[in-house]
Amino acid sequence: MQSHDGLEACIEEARHAAREAGIDPNTAKRDLDGELVRPNASYAFELSGLEDGPQLIDIEEALEALPGVSARLVYPTRMAWVTAPASTPLGVITETIEQFGVGAIVTDSTLQRRAHGRYWQEHPMPRRAKHRRNEEANLIARAQGFVRPSTRRSRREGDVLFTARDLVTPTRLWVAFLLTIPVLLLTYIPRLDFPGWQWVCLALTTPVALWCASPFHRAMAGGVRRGMPALDGASSIAILASYVWSFAMLLFTEAGDLDFTTSGSWVPLRMSDGPELYFEVSCAVTLLLLAGRYASMWVRTDLREELEARRPSQDDVYKVDHRDKRHGPSPEELPATEIRRGDDVVLTAGQIIPVDGEVVGGSGHIGAELVDTHRDDVLKVGSVVTAGSVLAQGKIKVRANRVGHTTLLTAVQRWLDDASRYQNAATMVSTRTAGLLIPFAYVIALLDFGLWLLFTGNINTAVSTALAILVVVAPVSLAISPALAMRQGLDAAVRNGMLVRDGNALRTLADTDTAVFNRVGTLVKPEMHVETVTAVTGESSELVIRIAGVLSADSDHPASKAIVKAARAARDSRSGDPCVPDWIEASGDTCSPDGEFRGPITATWGNGDNARSETFTASLWRPTNLSQLRGKLSVAATTGGTPVVVRWGGKDRGVITLYDPAKDDAIEAIDRLESMGVETVMLTRDTYPVARRFADFLGISHVLAGIRSPDKPHAVRSLHTQGANVAMIGDASVLPSLRVADSGLLFAEDDLFGSKEPRWSDDAEVVLIREDVMSVPQLIEHARRIKRIASSNLAFAGIYNAAAIVLAAAGVLPPVGATLLMLGSSLFIEAKSRRARRFKI
Repeated sequence: MQSHDGLEACIEEARHAAREAGIDPNTAKRDLDGELVRPNASYAFELSGLEDGPQLIDIEEALEALPGVSARLVYPTRMAWVTAPASTPLGVITETIEQFGVGAIVTDSTLQRRAHGRYWQEHPMPRRAKHRRNEEANLIARAQGFVRPSTRRSRREGDVLFTARDLVTPTRLWVAFLLTIPVLLLTYIPRLDFPGWQWVCLALTTPVALWCASPFHRAMAGGVRRGMPALDGASSIAILASYVWSFAMLLFTEAGDLDFTTSGSWVPLRMSDGPELYFEVSCAVTLLLLAGRYASMWVRTDLREELEARRPSQDDVYKVDHRDKRHGPSPEELPATEIRRGDDVVLTAGQIIPVDGEVVGGSGHIGAELVDTHRDDVLKVGSVVTAGSVLAQGKIKVRANRVGHTTLLTAVQRWLDDASRYQNAATMVSTRTAGLLIPFAYVIALLDFGLWLLFTGNINTAVSTALAILVVVAPVSLAISPALAMRQGLDAAVRNGMLVRDGNALRTLADTDTAVFNRVGTLVKPEMHVETVTAVTGESSELVIRIAGVLSADSDHPASKAIVKAARAARDSRSGDPCVPDWIEASGDTCSPDGEFRGPITATWGNGDNARSETFTASLWRPTNLSQLRGKLSVAATTGGTPVVVRWGGKDRGVITLYDPAKDDAIEAIDRLESMGVETVMLTRDTYPVARRFADFLGISHVLAGIRSPDKPHAVRSLHTQGANVAMIGDASVLPSLRVADSGLLFAEDDLFGSKEPRWSDDAEVVLIREDVMSVPQLIEHARRIKRIASSNLAFAGIYNAAAIVLAAAGVLPPVGATLLMLGSSLFIEAKSRRARRFKI
């Protein structure tokens, strides 16, 4: 009773506090759903295109500059939580975030809350109904995976350079070009000078140095605010310093006289003792930097953007047949978001395929694929197609097996997004390392200025050499030297059907000296055939295969399918042996983690009143060594293909050998690996004679035979402890083995792409969406080539920066020439890195 009175007292105190604050709980306004009308709304956004953590500070400041808005952004999770007045439109918040080149997508929970949530007082009823329908439609589209990222995000979001790419525009480039040309002519050709020409140069240089070069100034200021030097910071200082110095010369020296003429010399060692102007330095450095950055941006390709362009829009309409067993097909026009699994989609030439599925009618040709899965581009009934492919010719009907976020296209996009985040983290390290060159250049420039002034007394030479040092350093080339090659290499690998985690995965693959293949899922085709059936003396081979078929009936494994097929053939062509039952059935059979099938078998002889039944326990198991079998069964298990032992009544009754053909390119792929110096190993559960015979056929050097699934990770780890750099290649059945290897290469099966968050995403460094074995040596060779390019880029950048600073400090390089040299070094590394886009087949 006392606790009840205490609760009432607390409630009354809360009501009193609300009244004191000007809110009367008894008269609070409610919406049409009976919910209290709240003054604020909360939103959650998923962010894309973030370049670095400090960038969030700018976004938070811009959001909180909006009236009544508070924001919190978290870099590791790429999430933003915003609280704003209910009257603030959602679009205003989104546009504020996107003006920084960052994509903002409202989360599912926010969409649900807005679709089923609050009705604000100022919204009339018709708008609420329309708004709610739009929110629900958006939520359905989002659930199906059709919501596109914001189109206003930065085009080059993956580049970790602090100069804003969105500000490096053609307008700035052309303005700089048109204003720089007359400045250069007036500066370097004295006979063109006219009275007051220097003041004309000032007027022409001002918009170039302040507006055209503003992306570099903004980057420098951002670096200062973040406590880390921007990569273009030294160039920004050089532009401003040359402009301010020249302006001061006009104001305080004879250079401001109308009849002043320039010496026309641009080499520091040849400059006169009189006042000199450096307007051409401001203009030329700005023009060359803009041209270089603009060219670098637009020659680079972005696979994610190309894949996004191939992604069906929620507004695209397709002709769809819903398969209904009761009423037959019901064709209708539907958007891509409403296509369901099992629907038949009719496609004509030029349309983007919206689903993963199988062609069930018509024929045609597929256009150029962005991601090469090595499938035939000629389509016919039975052909497999994937979302994002373009039907170039013909007309087909596709039965949808996967839609929305479960398609291969979406899986590749998710993998690319993850790879971009991993690579951005690695690139940030090289960027910060390269950024250390900037303060070093400042110190060297100041020392150089003082020494030249001290020993020569020529202030023009001192200023010119200091400016040359500031512009000749190339931290950009140092930062991108390894990163750009890795990005291009990753992009090329994905385009060829190989999803590589990041640059570190490529480096590890390049050092691979041992390739371990799990036999099943990599070297052999996903099909098996019964080769022989051997029964012990006194047993029937027909009974052995039929009992094996009953136990295997519920399994989708290729071996089980082969056994079931052979059992049905034996049943249909009965030998008339009275020892073989007329009917055999299994009930409650189980499969152990070791792959053994076991269960009770009921065998029935005769029909009607003369029927006789017997129940016993039977099992199927695979031997791992020769000591597990005797006599006739031992010989059968070691002289044929993959053996499966049939056991019942406590005795082994027979052995079934299975043949699974090697993939067409397996021998060629193994030969190529061996020629590259990579030692090949086959990992299998089969007995050693069977495994060795198959390995000899392919040319594999070593065999680890008789290894059960739980023991395979230990076998891989043992190779690693012996000093080998191991690349483990297998399918989803050996994920633990992939995890313990230096590099895990997963041959992806179709069912791996059926979930929004695949469980294999953290287990393998590489996912191969091709089925051919040749993809393994091609990828290792590609990784080695990328590593060579990245290493040579890094060595060139280091040697260039050291040599260029020495030449600039010695007075050999003029500032404009230093800019050309700096830009040339970056473009040279860009050109070398573009070689990484070529994939050697």
